[in-house]
Amino acid sequence: MLEQLEKAEKRYQGLNEEIAKPETASDPKKLQILAQEKASIENLVTKYREYKATAKELEKTKVMLGDGLDEEMTAMVKQEIVSLESKLDNLVSGLRIALLPKDPNDEKDIIMEIRAGAGGDEAGLFAADLFRMYSRYTQAKNWQIDIIDSNESGIGGFKEIIFEIKGKGAFSRLKYEKGVHRVQRVPTTESSGRIHTSTATVAVLPEADEVEVSINPNDLKTDFYHSRGAGGQNVNKVATAVRITHLPSGVVATCQDERSQLRNRMKAMSVLRARLLDLEQHQQAAQITSQRRLQVGSGDRAEKIRTYNFPQNRVSDHRINLNLYNLSRIMEGEIDELIDALATSERSRRLEKQLGDF
Repeated sequence: MLEQLEKAEKRYQGLNEEIAKPETASDPKKLQILAQEKASIENLVTKYREYKATAKELEKTKVMLGDGLDEEMTAMVKQEIVSLESKLDNLVSGLRIALLPKDPNDEKDIIMEIRAGAGGDEAGLFAADLFRMYSRYTQAKNWQIDIIDSNESGIGGFKEIIFEIKGKGAFSRLKYEKGVHRVQRVPTTESSGRIHTSTATVAVLPEADEVEVSINPNDLKTDFYHSRGAGGQNVNKVATAVRITHLPSGVVATCQDERSQLRNRMKAMSVLRARLLDLEQHQQAAQITSQRRLQVGSGDRAEKIRTYNFPQNRVSDHRINLNLYNLSRIMEGEIDELIDALATSERSRRLEKQLGDF
């Protein structure tokens, strides 16, 4: 670990020297790249320097014990040693966390897809509830949400809804939401009061820049059609909805939310790039089938990451065995407690692996 930290500090010093050069100042693009790299390791280097200063102070303080101190001074020095050792332990823990590799997608905007799974009309209503939950969460974070495509079920639910969320760190927070969500409640359509179990699947894709995904225009097939309303009605006289098919992969993206054909095409391309990037990343990991199943699943009731039990006012996240009894607040978008617990669990798992590597 100390070797990695030494390398980071040397790189930080080198970046300062590069940035100070006149030729760098005259090259705005290079200056921006260097400044971004410096900013990315500045916190780590600051913590490491504090660690070194504390370790040096601890060493000096321990030496004082052999200077023939009286009983009172010895007690004070020992107390200072305990305090410095505790501070050093905390700094080491912080450095281990800071050294964890960052997800390159964490700062990206996202495209989220919610689809009704098992459970008929109730599954569609639950998909709508999840969309509302994420919408409220987005509003609380002052992020921007923009619907790309939707297919309503006709009773206020969604067979499918795809939307974009723009905001700093959107992927870092919402990436834990991918998977199958299960609901247990008495549907409004149930006259006998019987509890039903339904599911909806959530996929979370980081938005891809054009430079990240190379798309040959000749590989694309673009279709235009009339936007549909609830029940499949044509709501526009002009064919503004867009369907783009990437022929080599078979990946399809659609958008019909905008009245402008051009804007619908731009949004559909954004979805297509995100899906192709997701596909490429899974292929590179040689785990595309298992990873995609882990993220979306088939929508079957047995494949669940979280259960929303309305009769018990309980939300259970099965990945970390967490039970919260504040379902009503969570459905209003107050999901930070869930996300924080998942992020902490993931960080702990990665730290355990890191400790095994040292």
